[in-house]
Amino acid sequence: MKVTIYTDGGADPNPGAGGWAAILRAGGKEKIITGSEAHTTNNRMELQAAIAALKALNRPSEIDFHTDSEYLRQGITTWINNWESSGWMRKGQPVANADLWQILNALVKDHEIEWNWVKGHGTDPLNQRADALARKARNESAYIAPLPDNVARIFVKGTCKGSPGQGTWAFVLERGDDTEQFSGAVENTTNNRMELTAAIAGIRTIPKSKAVQVITASDYLFQGATRWIQGWREREWHKRDGKPISNKDLWVELDRLQSNREVSWQSAKVYSSSPPPGLEEVKRLAQEAKKLF
Repeated sequence: MKVTIYTDGGADPNPGAGGWAAILRAGGKEKIITGSEAHTTNNRMELQAAIAALKALNRPSEIDFHTDSEYLRQGITTWINNWESSGWMRKGQPVANADLWQILNALVKDHEIEWNWVKGHGTDPLNQRADALARKARNESAYIAPLPDNVARIFVKGTCKGSPGQGTWAFVLERGDDTEQFSGAVENTTNNRMELTAAIAGIRTIPKSKAVQVITASDYLFQGATRWIQGWREREWHKRDGKPISNKDLWVELDRLQSNREVSWQSAKVYSSSPPPGLEEVKRLAQEAKKLF
């Protein structure tokens, strides 16, 4: 019996909280499996989805496999033989995600698989479903588990009354079981500048070459730090239309701080059902900082 499989996976940011999903169809029946991880990457989630899908099969099968990840498709059909023959090394360095590639490589040998690439966010309804399921798994993940011991966690918050107006910023720093709190107030500022100021102040407390995760409820800060900043830097801190970006001084400083630290970003949206104490505490600190005026 032929099996049709659609998978998808991703992390937001990358690296960050991740989710994956697989849809399996055979003989008029459908099975859906999903999963998530607290700190991972897009590519690892794509691989985890494929591994889980194949592990769900209880017998050798003919499979029509669909993915929007060229990394997954090219890796399993083109690159993997060279990686295996070279001892999972590439150009003198270990192959990225070799642990997952080795598992997948063993699983595919039990099946006859046709690997198909589909355009992500296109018109294929099953690809769209797999994408939605992976995002749902990521957003509903119980991401309150402790990070590795070497990773600090910073919750940041900025507020402003008026634009410009009186602003406050705060961050809560968690290192293992230790927690520190910081806040401040600024005249004649904006909410976005306060969000950036909180992140910069927090990251400055982390020694160089150390790892830190920044959690923010600000889409401006999250999107800027994870998606826009590279383009801004390449265009010398200008937008695509040639206009200078807002808050250039703070974005340049944030970029400098990130250049010598391992900084990952987490949107507070993933905590909608069960926010951790740090998120509530940083909101309180930002509000209390208004007393400084």
